[in-house]
Amino acid sequence: MSRATDSTFDLFGDTGAAGHGDAHLPAPAQPGSGMATPAAQSIEEATATATTAPATPRSRAQAVAPAQPLLGDGLAERLPALLRLGGSSWSYPGWQGLVWAKAYSERILAQRGLTAYSQHPLLRTVSIDRSFYRPLAASEYAVYAAQVPEDFRFVVKAPSLVCDAQVRGEEGRGREANPVFLSPDLALDTYVRPACEGLGSKLGVLLFQLSPLPMGRLIRLQQTLSELERLALAVQAQLAGLPENARPIVAFEVRDPDWLRPDIAPHFAQILRNSGATYCLGLHAKMPRIAEQLPLLRALWPGPLVCRWNVNPVFGPYGYAEAEQKLAPFDRIQQPDDATLEILARTIAGICSKGQQAYVTISNEAEGCAPLSMVRLAEAVASQQAA
Repeated sequence: MSRATDSTFDLFGDTGAAGHGDAHLPAPAQPGSGMATPAAQSIEEATATATTAPATPRSRAQAVAPAQPLLGDGLAERLPALLRLGGSSWSYPGWQGLVWAKAYSERILAQRGLTAYSQHPLLRTVSIDRSFYRPLAASEYAVYAAQVPEDFRFVVKAPSLVCDAQVRGEEGRGREANPVFLSPDLALDTYVRPACEGLGSKLGVLLFQLSPLPMGRLIRLQQTLSELERLALAVQAQLAGLPENARPIVAFEVRDPDWLRPDIAPHFAQILRNSGATYCLGLHAKMPRIAEQLPLLRALWPGPLVCRWNVNPVFGPYGYAEAEQKLAPFDRIQQPDDATLEILARTIAGICSKGQQAYVTISNEAEGCAPLSMVRLAEAVASQQAA
């Protein structure tokens, strides 16, 4: 049984960063400018790409084989049933021997690796990241759904067209304001409805990752909160027609520490709570460490956990490309982040022990190899369960 108690402070892990029952939200870390993201599409381009037909299904002879023994054998059954671990995408040749039986190209894995990935008992979810770069059609989501078992769930990122306040050039620099940023109609048409239709019961999380905001919006963050509220309420209204046990979690991730400011965080939490959404723990070098983000999640309790363990802070807020270069081919742990792992494991065990779901996706850039980070985290959670 978990060591978690009825105290929400203990439930979310005694990090030592605040006192028992601390109701204050953290002061912000130093804000930074945004990581490069793809150029936003026009509404016409988004509509056109969202109707693209999926690729022809592969033949049985082309299937990717999973590594043996399966990742998580003997470990997965020691974890809470409400916990889902997975990767941020799956097309990494360096996972040979861990996830894949032999060497496959990135292209082959992207097209054909999902079925093998989902056979591993530890891998019960995965993030569809390509939907951030362009909207996907319901038929494209359906192709993914057909490749995984009934109990598998997807975390799906909303398009940058909706989530980036700037239209960006090819080099990632903001060129102009995005006129459809946080547009409820566009979000529903190009993202929420297609994902719900194509994935059905296999849709676990609708994730809105808000790109770093330009300075003008950071200064007037209350205005952005009002726009976010309209979007969140529209999504809630759209999902209200689904059976309660089939509704995906709606989560918002941010990339600016300003969202955690004492004058902003309570309003942010109230909007999420009123719209039935949650805050995604974004463990990214642009954001404060996990201990400083947990107060916002406590303010939403009771509720699920959505966490994306992304870039190790040793690489700094602008170090994603450096992390990729130094950690490739992602076949071993190179930068262990024991502090994050310990707090995250306690948080997962506490939340799941109270009957709430937990979705945790891990990037290779977190420690060097996402599958091995999942094993490390699973072992830590299992120890919490046994304590």
